[in-house]
Amino acid sequence: MHKLFYAAFFYMLVGVASGLFYREFTKMNDFPEGQFTQLGLAHTHLLTLGFIVLLIVLLLEKVFTLSRSKLFAWFFWVYNAGVVLTSAMLITHGMLTVVGEESGGMIAGIAGLGHILLTAGMILLFLALRTALRAGSSAPGIPAAAEAPTA
Repeated sequence: MHKLFYAAFFYMLVGVASGLFYREFTKMNDFPEGQFTQLGLAHTHLLTLGFIVLLIVLLLEKVFTLSRSKLFAWFFWVYNAGVVLTSAMLITHGMLTVVGEESGGMIAGIAGLGHILLTAGMILLFLALRTALRAGSSAPGIPAAAEAPTA
């Protein structure tokens, strides 16, 4: 749970910092206000995919102990690699747009790889969640909390 907490906290800090960077970098380069650049998307991607999703996973870990599944460690590293790679390519592509440079197919390809890793990470998360749900209930349809005797 500590890994999830610190990763979410890291993404919150980096997400906020990327928003500040977007604002200052576009101003510094006299980029027209309101004109689209992927640099602004990095802020929301880091906050949503990193911070918010990992906080939700932290709650799922608390309730279902997802980390008991071997797939959970795979989820954690694959998903985080996807978030980092995708966000890095958003920042790279956005910076090139702001300074008036073309971004080649390589940047799009690497960003696509980041999205593939995100998708694989989400599939691993759902597989780990399915395993935890099955392990938490011995009888079909009865939640684990209902099985425990109350005092």
